[in-house]
Amino acid sequence: MCAPASIPSFPSQPSTGCLSCHCILIREKALALTGNQGIEQAMDWLMEHENDPDVDEPYVPPQGHVLGTEEPPEGSTPETVEARGDLVEEGSAEGDDKHPLTEEEKREQTKRMMELIAQKQREREEREKRETIEREKQRRKQGQELSMIRQKLQEDEMKKMAEERRREKMEEKLAKQRVREKIERDKAERVKKFGGGSSSQAPAEPAQETPVPSSPSQEPPTKREYDQCRIQVRLLDGTSLTQTFKAKEQLAAVRLYIELNRKDGGEPFHLLTSFPRRIFTDEDMEKPLQELGLVPSAVLIVAKKCNS
Repeated sequence: MCAPASIPSFPSQPSTGCLSCHCILIREKALALTGNQGIEQAMDWLMEHENDPDVDEPYVPPQGHVLGTEEPPEGSTPETVEARGDLVEEGSAEGDDKHPLTEEEKREQTKRMMELIAQKQREREEREKRETIEREKQRRKQGQELSMIRQKLQEDEMKKMAEERRREKMEEKLAKQRVREKIERDKAERVKKFGGGSSSQAPAEPAQETPVPSSPSQEPPTKREYDQCRIQVRLLDGTSLTQTFKAKEQLAAVRLYIELNRKDGGEPFHLLTSFPRRIFTDEDMEKPLQELGLVPSAVLIVAKKCNS
């Protein structure tokens, strides 16, 4: 007998010689193990067992099934045994009527089986290819979903940061509003507490302004009318602020501007001028800048308020 060939790589067209003999043996083995149900069933069996280590070995029929050697089943009567023997003889007669396959028929069946095997292999390869394409689609889909999730997380983080900035700005705005309200309350309390102080100190203003007309350098501001005033403020840390106010605005507006823009701490302070030296009182806060002699420009110094 010729040496067996490898079953998984059958060619589409069977060749002569050893391969034909081997294919016939494998075909007969597949037909026997599938109960001689047909070429398609034998081919399916070969496809399922093509990787078995003993697939190339010839088929050996099981022993112990020779006619006439079987023991009659327990409890059988002579009549049942005789009837069983008649059925066996009829089956044997029917089997004798079957003609063995010719070499041409065997080659035809082998060719058909090889074609079916090749077709099954092509179908399996196409199925595996479709499965590979589907897995690649699933992988890309999952990658896109992960990318969308990361993008959404980044967008949520940016929205959170923007909301945090808006909240901080709102808190800062509310804090400035509370400072303005506090200044207004303090002004109202001072007016209520020192309502008569301004009238008692009103005569003192002409005494301070009497030397001004005698100086030639200060005479033009008293005659010329200015509607704006440029104020430079020197803070406690050495820095300065510069702002333009209306000549008729009160000194309290300058104080409010300093409180909102200073960065040298929140210590109590009062305003003064260096030359001529003058410390502005709470009553001066209600007076316009023009009346206090700060028009058209002036330099104010911020000094710590001493607690007495």
